[in-house]
Amino acid sequence: MKLAELQALEERYLMRTYRRGPVEFVRGEGALLWDAEGKEYLDFLAGISVCSVGHCHPEVVKAVCEQASRLMHVSNLFYSEPMVRLAERLSESSLGGRVFLSNSGTEANECAIKVARKHAHRRGVESPAIVSFERDFHGRTYGALAATPGLAQNEALGPMLPGFRSVPFDDAGALRDAVDENTAAVLIEPIQGESGVYPVGEETLLAARQACDEAKALLIFDEIQTGVGRTGSLWAYQQTPVRPDLITTAKALGGGLPIGACVASPKAGEVLERGDHGSTFAGGAVASAAALAVLGLVDDPSLLRRVRELGAMLCDGLLAVDGVREVRGRGLMVGVGLEPGVDATALSAELLERGLIVNVPESGTLRLLPPLTVDPTQIKRAVALIAGALLSYAAR
Repeated sequence: MKLAELQALEERYLMRTYRRGPVEFVRGEGALLWDAEGKEYLDFLAGISVCSVGHCHPEVVKAVCEQASRLMHVSNLFYSEPMVRLAERLSESSLGGRVFLSNSGTEANECAIKVARKHAHRRGVESPAIVSFERDFHGRTYGALAATPGLAQNEALGPMLPGFRSVPFDDAGALRDAVDENTAAVLIEPIQGESGVYPVGEETLLAARQACDEAKALLIFDEIQTGVGRTGSLWAYQQTPVRPDLITTAKALGGGLPIGACVASPKAGEVLERGDHGSTFAGGAVASAAALAVLGLVDDPSLLRRVRELGAMLCDGLLAVDGVREVRGRGLMVGVGLEPGVDATALSAELLERGLIVNVPESGTLRLLPPLTVDPTQIKRAVALIAGALLSYAAR
C-alpha cells in the first residue's frame, strides 16, 4: 500500500490526535529504520524512548516468540511465571517493595496516585492533594492528566479531577511551601522529558524528600522516560541523593511491547489491597517475557557505563556545532537547545529528509533519545547530520 493510500485511510478512519511525518516505516534493526521505499534512517528517537535496546533486538524477539508459542494470555486470577519473575526483578533492582504491573506509563501513574491517596486517607487526610511541577508530563488519563499542568489547562476536556496543584519547575522553596499536612504525595519527573529534557536540581530533590518526610507524604518519581538505563544507571534516582517511595516505569521496559509498572518501597507496597486496583491485560505473559529480556540486557554495568560515555560523546559533539546553544540531560537523554531564530520544527523536517529521526518537544529544542545500543559511529553520524542541517538552515 502506497503512503498516499495510508494517508487517505488515516484521514477517513483515525481520530485526528497526531501529526504524523510523511514516512511509512516497514523494518527496523538496532538504531536503524527503513521506509517502504527502502531508504535508511538513523533513529535517535527510538519510539520516544521505547526501543531502548534497539529495534527488533534478537534476545527480545526470541523471548516474545518463545512465550507467544506457549501462552499468550491468562488472566490475573491465575499465575504465570513471567509476571511474577518480572515483579521480583523490578523490586530487587530498585525499591524492594511490591509491584503493580500495568500496560503503560500513564496507568502506572494512576496506580501511584491511588497509593498516595489511600495512604493519606489512612492518616486521616480527608482531601489529599498531590503536588507536581509545572511542565511535568505524567500521562493523559484523568488522574495523570490532572497532574500534568500544561494539558490540564485544556478547558474543553474539563472538569479535571480535584486535588492536584503545581509549582514552578525546580523551585525548592515553592515546593516546600506547597507541601502541608494535606499533601498525599509529591509527583515529579527527575528529568522532565516531554517539556524538553530538563533535569531537576539536587537541592530541589532533597527539599522534596524532606518536605514529604515532614508531612508523612509519599515521594513519587515518574521514571517512565528516565528509567531502564536511559540516563546511564538502571533508574535515574540512583544518580541523585534521594530515594523515592514509589517509581513508575514503562516505555523502554518492554523493548517495543506495551508494559508499565509502579514499584513501591516496602511500606508503600502494603497500601493497596485486594479489589483496590486491577487491569485485564497487565502483567501479560508475552509483555512480561519481553521486559525480562530487556532488563537482562540493560541491567549490565558495562552497558550502563557505555551509555554514560556515549552520552558525553554526543553532548560534546553537539556543543561544537554552530547553531547549538546548549545541551541538557544525562546519559542518552539529551535536549539540544538551538540558537534563537532557528525553527526546530523545520530543522527536524530537514533532518528527516536527511535520514535522522529526532523530536521537537518545545520551540527551539531537539530531543534525542537514541537506543542504548547505539555505537560511536552512529553518534558521529547523527552529529554530522545535525551540523549539516543547521548549516543549510543558516544559509537560507
